[in-house]
This record gives sequence, C-alpha cells and structure tokens, in this order.
Amino acid sequence: MPAIDDFHPILDRRQTSELTRLIGELDHFRGHWRKLQEIRAERLAQLRQVTTIESTGSSTRIEGAELSNAEVAKVLGGLRVDAFRERDQNEVRGYGELLTLIFESYRDVPLTENHLKQLHGVLLKYSERDAWHRGQYKQLDNDVALKDGDRIIEVIFRTASPFDTPRLMAELVTATVTALEEQTLHPLVVIARFIVDFLAIHPFQDGNGRLARALTVLLLLRAGYDYVPYASLERIIEENKQAYYAALRESQLAMRDNPAAFAAWLLFFARALQAHQNSLKAKLDVERALVEVSDVQQRIANFVMAQGQTTSKAIAQELGLQARAVRYHLAILEERGVIAARGGRKWRLYAPSTGASTAEAHSPVLGGTNAIIADILKRGGRISRTDLVRLVRQHGYDPRTVGVLHGRRVAHLRRDQATGDSLLTSRGEEVARQYLFAERLAKRTDAIENETARVSSEGDQS
Repeated sequence: MPAIDDFHPILDRRQTSELTRLIGELDHFRGHWRKLQEIRAERLAQLRQVTTIESTGSSTRIEGAELSNAEVAKVLGGLRVDAFRERDQNEVRGYGELLTLIFESYRDVPLTENHLKQLHGVLLKYSERDAWHRGQYKQLDNDVALKDGDRIIEVIFRTASPFDTPRLMAELVTATVTALEEQTLHPLVVIARFIVDFLAIHPFQDGNGRLARALTVLLLLRAGYDYVPYASLERIIEENKQAYYAALRESQLAMRDNPAAFAAWLLFFARALQAHQNSLKAKLDVERALVEVSDVQQRIANFVMAQGQTTSKAIAQELGLQARAVRYHLAILEERGVIAARGGRKWRLYAPSTGASTAEAHSPVLGGTNAIIADILKRGGRISRTDLVRLVRQHGYDPRTVGVLHGRRVAHLRRDQATGDSLLTSRGEEVARQYLFAERLAKRTDAIENETARVSSEGDQS
C-alpha cells in the first residue's frame, strides 16, 4: 500500500514557495466565498448550469469528441444534433449526468471503490458499446498509446495490468482516505496525488480521463471548496491540454522510481485551480454589475449567459423586444462589463465577459482557439471563409467562433476586402508562433520521456 510519506511531494525551494503561495491564495478565496451573501440562489443555479455545459464539452473534447458547447447544451437538453456523432452525444449525456450527480450529492459519495465503480457506470450509462465493462475494473490491457484506427503505432505510457489493478486500487483508495482523515497534509496535495496515481493505474477499460476529472471535482467539494461548481475547471484543462498531459507523464514516469516525485503534476494542478478561481472572480464582478441593471437588461444578460454567445437578432426574437432597444441595452451591459461584444457590425456576437478570453488570460500556457490560429499560420497566414469554418469545426468549436477570431478587442484575424479571405493580424501571428513553440517543446518533452520509458523497459527485461 502507498505509504503516507509517498503523499509528501519532493519539491525544491522554488517549487515549495510557489505551491505555498498558490494554496494560500486558494484557501483565502475559499474562506471569502463562504462569506458571500450577494449572489441569489437563482443566479447560482444558472452559473452551475453554464458550468455543467462548459465542463461537459471540455472534458469530452479532451478525449476526442467534437461537439461544441452550443451542441452540448442541446444534447443535455434532450435533443439530438447529429446522427453521425452518436458516440459523442452519448459521452456528453453520461458526463453531464455524472457532473450533476456530483454537484447535488457529493456529501453522500465518499471515496470508496464501490462508489468509483458506480460513478464509472453513470459516466458510460448511454454507451452501448461500453456496456460490457461499465462499472468494473479493466479486463484487458489499456496502455496509453498512439493509434491509427485500431492499430497501435506507439505506446506512450504503460498502465497497470488487469491482474494488478484491484490490489493497486484498494491500496490507493485506502491510503488516500487515510491521508485525508489524518489531515497532516493539505487536502489539495492529497487530491493531486490520488489523481496522478489513478491515471497511472488506469483502472477502467475506458473513460479514465473523464472519470478522473469528475473525481477531482468530487474530492474538491468534499474537501470544502464549495465554489467549484460555478466555473469550469475542465475548461482550464482543455485550454492547457498539452501541459496537462506533459505534467502527468513527467510525474508518472518519475513516480516509478520514487512515489513521492509528483511535483510537476502537483504544480500544474495548483496553477489550474488558480486559473479556475480567477475565472470565477471575474464572474463575481459580473454578478455585482448585474445588481445595478434594469429588469430588461437582466433578462438580456440571462439569455446571453445561457447561450454562451448569441446575436442581438436572436435576443430580440427570443425576448420579444425591438431590435433597436436590444442594441441599446447591450451597449450598457457591455460598458458595465457584464457582457463582451466581438466581431463586426454585420456579424456581432455577444458573450458573457467571463468567456474563453478570461480563462485563457489566466491559464498557465496557451490553448483554446490558439490552436486554430496556429493551423492558419501553417497554411501561410491566409484562409478562405469556407476553409476557416471547416477548421473551426475540426477543433470542436461552433462556427460562430469565426466572428470571435475577428473581434475588435484582440483580433487575431482580419478580412481581405478584395478576396474575402481571413488574414492573420500581427497579434494573431504572435499568438500562433507562441503556440507552435509550446507544441514543439511539449513534443520534445514527450520524446525524452518515451526514450526514458523505453530504456527503463529494456532494463526491466534484461
């Protein structure tokens, strides 16, 4: 069984200083949140609904699903969006239901193996192809590998064998519960240690990544971080997916020699929680601004937040208001920082001011739509409107993201009036080059880790 000493991370002086600062900041905000009385219950319910949509979209896209948040909202509302993406929709339904269960019942879901299996069953509830292994530990090897269809090209990380999994999970759950109960370590350190080991074991045949992210939310709530459901932690991870995987692999490989060597993952985890907290702080600023707006403006803001992003025409049609009046109220809401406007006059989008740009500004590395910008740079910095819409869809975003990329505040693209093509702005080119640099760095790290794993494997076999 993992010893309690294995939960004490090995950190150098700089890492210790950063972790202490981050944990102090997170705990200060946790205390502040509990004293807040200004947010009404219906507003909290709406924030949680938005978080469920964002988190479900992000967590499933990390694993390869292609539904945008707008499509996720429709699926969670009981609608079908595309018969050819049935598996994606089933994954969305399962994760959305799992997250709702955790938000509503986390006090009644302690960390036990039985509950882990039940939660896994909820996650894959709507996937018939996964029915044979739902809610039970894996029966076949499931190493993390690069695949071409069903053919394995390269094994990136070797997970626990099906034979060893029951023993390892029993030991991990027991050690984690003991560490949380003894309170000799900060709960955030214990949670981080549990997640990195859980993903190294990869106990279930499929769904381990999604379940690990949902379990993170569960354990944070049970540890007293009551504010977690009101901003999406999964979105922060999606926007920093490369750093997420790099930190996991670095720690998992190091932990083979020393189970306490999970500093890389612990620091990523703490930084992600800080970005999540900052996103929620921005939402609180919006909530304070909403106190000062009229009833009509409140209705408009509610609609914008529920949709994620929308147009003045859609608002007018939905709320039965005159288009001119809607534009007037939108201008006031924008001025007060409640919403953000992007795009030109003909295709102007309105979104909550705590949208992707806020999270991206606080994230540890580049992510989100920057991958789209990087692909455009690879194409020479120019792209037709048709190809741009197709590219946006390929990256799992709603086609209306095209307008966001052309937004006035920090425009990454501009229109060529002669051809209608989109061209990278100087800011867009800078962002693209930064993203590609981070991507090359991540690949270089992966190559080093794979070589280390290969040499270690050869040594084990000799």
